[in-house]
Amino acid sequence: MRLSFAAPAVASVVLTAALAWVPTAHAEDSTPYVDHVEWAKWGDLSSLRVYPTASARELSRQPGGAALADEAWRQVLALSPDADIAGMREQFVCHWTFAELVEPGKTSWNLEPWRPEVSPEEMAATGCNPGGTEEPF
Repeated sequence: MRLSFAAPAVASVVLTAALAWVPTAHAEDSTPYVDHVEWAKWGDLSSLRVYPTASARELSRQPGGAALADEAWRQVLALSPDADIAGMREQFVCHWTFAELVEPGKTSWNLEPWRPEVSPEEMAATGCNPGGTEEPF
């Protein structure tokens, strides 16, 4: 009989612990995912350098981070409203999803408004840099 009372309690603790690692974001989330951003030039082409925080780097490697990517993108736009250009969010989400897996600790995640809009599959296949190579900085 005692076990029947303990089982739900244990299950609750296990479920709570299992869900604790799942990243979540809310509109009121104040966790900084973007340290700063800066526009740079590569010849005649513009590039927005996004400098992720250590928290962003860590969380981007974990499953379930899509909501966090959206919150991080809102932070990018808060710092640089002119980044709200077609294709830029998709490049950011690609970097959020793959950058720390492919090139951990890369100084910045670089987004370019001149890159073409492509499918998520092509975005991933081109290393988040459709329409040309990555800039050399």
